[in-house]
Amino acid sequence: MPPDCKFVFVTGGVMSGIGKGVVTASVGKLFQFRGFKISVVKIDPYLNVDPGTLNPIEHGECFVTEDVWDFKPVPGGQPIYESDEKSYRISEIDQDFGTYSRFLGIDMHPSHNITSGQIYLSTILSERKGKFLGRTVQIIPHCTNMIKERLLNIAQNEDLDVLLIECGGTVGDLESSIFLEAFRQLKLELPKKYTAFVHVTLVPYSKAVGQQKSKPTQHSVKMLQSAGLQPDVLICRSQTILQEDIKNKLSLFSNITKDAVISNPDLEIIYELPLLFEDQKLGDLLCEILDLKAKLVSYSKVNNYSEWLKMVEMYKSEKPIVRIGMPGKYFNISDSYISINDALEHAAVNQGYKTELKMINITEDLNIEKELEDCDGILLTPGFGERAVEGMIKCAEYAMEFKIPFLGICFGAQLFFAAFCRKYLGLKGANSTEIDPKTKFPVVDLMESQKDVSEKGGTMRLGGLKIKVEKGTRVFEAYKTEEITERFRHRYHINTKYIGDAEKKGIKVSSRDESGEIINSIELDRDDHWMVGTQFHPEFKSKPYKPSPIYFDFIKACVKNKK
Repeated sequence: MPPDCKFVFVTGGVMSGIGKGVVTASVGKLFQFRGFKISVVKIDPYLNVDPGTLNPIEHGECFVTEDVWDFKPVPGGQPIYESDEKSYRISEIDQDFGTYSRFLGIDMHPSHNITSGQIYLSTILSERKGKFLGRTVQIIPHCTNMIKERLLNIAQNEDLDVLLIECGGTVGDLESSIFLEAFRQLKLELPKKYTAFVHVTLVPYSKAVGQQKSKPTQHSVKMLQSAGLQPDVLICRSQTILQEDIKNKLSLFSNITKDAVISNPDLEIIYELPLLFEDQKLGDLLCEILDLKAKLVSYSKVNNYSEWLKMVEMYKSEKPIVRIGMPGKYFNISDSYISINDALEHAAVNQGYKTELKMINITEDLNIEKELEDCDGILLTPGFGERAVEGMIKCAEYAMEFKIPFLGICFGAQLFFAAFCRKYLGLKGANSTEIDPKTKFPVVDLMESQKDVSEKGGTMRLGGLKIKVEKGTRVFEAYKTEEITERFRHRYHINTKYIGDAEKKGIKVSSRDESGEIINSIELDRDDHWMVGTQFHPEFKSKPYKPSPIYFDFIKACVKNKK
């Protein structure tokens, strides 16, 4: 019996990094405008079980979910050998889930991020367990069956109307071929009008001839067709709206109707894309392909067209600038801090301002005072490892000395505490044992629960955890409640042995975990200086229509401090 859910597969062509995640989220928005219950799966063809150990410079931000999933590669989860793990903790998932969450207002389970590593690991361990006795284990059907089973289980267990599946990478990549084959099989096995295929490609502009060029997209569609898949819709990334002759050519050579060739030009505000798609009647076209009739639409800001339109107009309107300095070390690609960038924008726009982010790549010879002097506030970024640490500590010291509004996130909060201990407690060389294992003053240290951990993947303190907030603090003023839930991703934390002395000199512990033993945020106990460090990552829950409370108050302090 087929599921009630319909499936929309989103693939990409020509090159990576053309915005499939934003397209997928925008298509999901079209279904929400029509009252459908939807969710999204992201497929990543790399062999990592999850992106938790990937470098942000290479892969971009690692998004953290509320839930932590115990992924059991073998049914029953029994280890095959003594050394085998029974399960793998997954809460770290692809950065595109941040985009989905901000557009769609839904929290997705970490099982929605499927990697080649998960599929191959499950297949090999299942073979060792004896699940395939007597059979030759092959990519087809054993790996493709696991992919289809994951997708069908999500659709059925979550009672969805539409499940969108974005396949990472580019059509033609060897590693993504098994996923395209699974899509082909699903289309064959499901009834007609149960699947739709959306292909996102690039239409470059040639300055030499003054034309948009369709040939890369034509080749990409042919490559998709060679995998047995025919796109129903082409979404074409370009600098400007598609020219009519290009639409005609793409329609002819891609074997789709002209109304299924959709323009996706560069936009200043990405939240405008669903509206642009609606103007081109993409939502109606997809509903026709899938034989879906619109439901009664809820009038919430999450899924109502009129409310979304109002929000986009708010983001597009002219606003004064608030300038935020972001010292860090992962600025080689723009996606390294994408959730932080967006959370700052959400907080600013909802107060009538626009952010200008000054990304400060910390180096040994950098003049930090010169870099920060024109900033209205400082956000000290998260990260790992020794590189750039001393410069980041100096940034926190600068904020304290000149009373610049300051927000430190995770690693940034730890370095804020190290800076305070050096400056006000006289603990020369105070540091984290992650950076200097032999430091005389380990003001940041490995958590007790991490000291026997040997493996790196999925072993940090992860996911959404309850936080007890102290009244009379900046954090309480932001959230206005004594208990909140925010998301964590760390191994090291502020050493409570040094808190007593720090509190005497002006540090205030503003929140702890439920046991009271783990410090979740600190701040300066001064009315004239907003300076907060959070061990948690509030940016992961920020939405364009509902900013993170602590980011909102940080921006409010920056506005008061405007140069």
